[in-house]
Amino acid sequence: MTYVVTDNCIRCKYTDCVEVCPVDCFYEGENFLVIHPDECIDCGVCEPECPAEAIKPDTEPGLDKWLTLNSEYAQVWPNITIKRDAMPEAKEMDGVPNKFEQFFSVEPGSGD
Repeated sequence: MTYVVTDNCIRCKYTDCVEVCPVDCFYEGENFLVIHPDECIDCGVCEPECPAEAIKPDTEPGLDKWLTLNSEYAQVWPNITIKRDAMPEAKEMDGVPNKFEQFFSVEPGSGD
C-alpha cells in the first residue's frame, strides 16, 4: 500500500502534508502535489493533515489512475519538504468537481 494525492489537491495545493512526511516523498507541480509511491512508507501521517482531504490510501477503489499519475510526475517534478502557503484560490477550489479535466497542469512547481 501507498498513499496518493487525488483530484481535490488541484488548485488548492495545501502543503501541510509535506511538513509531516518523515521520508520527504512529496513532489510539486505548478498546481498539484504528488507522492512518490516507491518512497512512501505507508505511515499515513500525511492523510489527516490535508485540509482538502485529497490524500487517500491506494487500497481505496478507483484510485489506479491517481497511483499512475503520482508515480509518473514524482519522477519529473521537484521534491518539496517545507510548508508554504496554499494557492490563493484554495478555499474556493476545495470540492470543485472534475478539477483534473479542467485545471491539471503538467508544469513543475519550484520545489525546495
